[in-house]
Amino acid sequence: MRSRPSISNKVIGQTASAGFQVGVRRTLLISPEQAWAYLTSAEGLKLWIGTISPLSFSEGETFHSAEGISGQFRVVKPYRQLRLRWKKRELAEPSTLQIRLLSNQADKTTISFHQENLDHPTTREQMKLHWEDVLAAIREQTTHSKHDGGKESR
Repeated sequence: MRSRPSISNKVIGQTASAGFQVGVRRTLLISPEQAWAYLTSAEGLKLWIGTISPLSFSEGETFHSAEGISGQFRVVKPYRQLRLRWKKRELAEPSTLQIRLLSNQADKTTISFHQENLDHPTTREQMKLHWEDVLAAIREQTTHSKHDGGKESR
């Protein structure tokens, strides 16, 4: 007699050990170097950290933005990866945020935001929408076409 698979009460995005997690990624027609330069510029930082003094992007460096986002860089691999502790003022506990730049072509890069240790499914959904908005803004600011006046073709 075969046993039936158990019906799980698992909630989307919930992990056994890291609370809730969310991942969002988009592929853009820019090089990893262009993606890194934008993410680490004042304009790019404003999207995912907020208004902040210039950073050196060194492991162990801490930050606190005017908008109340604070954290600490844990892993810094230029043009490839940032892993950091990241906390919004209104959240009780910090989360882990990982930004990866994935590319095997000189002019195409996938930017991935992955966040874990979130406290609740509602927080997960809010952060999913937030990272989707961040990626849409990055796409808008970095993807330009010479043929259509800078607007993205669909």
